[in-house]
Parts: sequence; structure tokens; C-alpha cells
Amino acid sequence: MDNKLICPWARKDPLLRRYHDERWGRKVKDDQELFALLELECLSVGLSWRLILSKEELLRSAFDSFDPMLCSQEGDDKVEQLLALKGMIHHRKKIESVFHNARCFLLIVKEYGSFLPYLEQIAGERKDNHLTAEDRLPTVSKESVLLSKDMKRRGFLYLGPVILYSYLQAVGLVDDHLLSCPFHGIE
Repeated sequence: MDNKLICPWARKDPLLRRYHDERWGRKVKDDQELFALLELECLSVGLSWRLILSKEELLRSAFDSFDPMLCSQEGDDKVEQLLALKGMIHHRKKIESVFHNARCFLLIVKEYGSFLPYLEQIAGERKDNHLTAEDRLPTVSKESVLLSKDMKRRGFLYLGPVILYSYLQAVGLVDDHLLSCPFHGIE
């Protein structure tokens, strides 16, 4: 595949390239994976996405595969255990927020039957920005601002409009692959 056609951010790093080619922008419907990607985004606040991807296996293992039901039941003992774990992101409030956000997430699942209908109600159906090589990759949208406000109102932590825009890209509700990218339009 011609590397010049791929989205620029994924061209030089094999880890980012694999994420771009295999996952980014693909529609996610499974609640556990929706929660996992949400929390990976939250954990990335102030860090690089590449770092999160490099620690993803560890993070998934540490947080019980981001099963929201299991995470919602965790408390201080688990926080202390994770703070002592080698390779972990050692930020107490971020770790606590995963467990807190799991409880908020489950309330939405209870209300809507699944998390995706909630997301689509606010963010809408899949949006394609029809980006060209000259366009700058967006970092925020009116939908991510609305989603951030609503999720903060519901008690979620570490979820601003920029993180939520990245999340909408990750779960396939926004297609920001360049028009020239072979992965543009793939759901």
C-alpha cells in the first residue's frame, strides 16, 4: 500500500500505523469495547496516544479488560494495587476515574439499553469530514462539545471535548481518514 496515501499521523510509527489500519474509525458497537476505548482516551489526558497504545495490553489486563461491571465494583484496594503495578500510569485520580466512569457508563447502558444509542443521540450517525491532504485534522466538534457537557452532567471524569472528539473518531462515529486513504469510508 502506498504510504503517501495513508493519513500522515500514521505513516512513520508501526504501532500508530497498525492502529490506523486495523481499528481507527471502525464502528464499535460492543459496550465493553466502547467503555475500553473511552477509558483509554481518558487515561491519555496529558500523554501521547502512542504511549497509551504501547501500554494497552497492560492497561486492559490491569482494568479487567475494561469490563464496566467489574470496574464499577472496584475501590481503594484495587487503586493501591494498580499504583504499585510496574508500567502502569501512576496517576491516582485517573485510576479512580476508570472505576467512577464505569458506574456512570452502566447508568447510561441501563437507560438506553446500550451505550451506542446514547452516543448516536448526541453525536448523530457517522460523520465524514471529507478531509484532503491540505486539511488539518479536527480536534473538536459541536457534537464533542455537547457530548462532553452531557457526560460531565452525568458525572464522568476526564472527558473534555477534545478527548471526546478523539473518542468519536476511534469508535467510528467520525471518519477523518483522508479521502486518499484506502481506509476512508470503511466502517
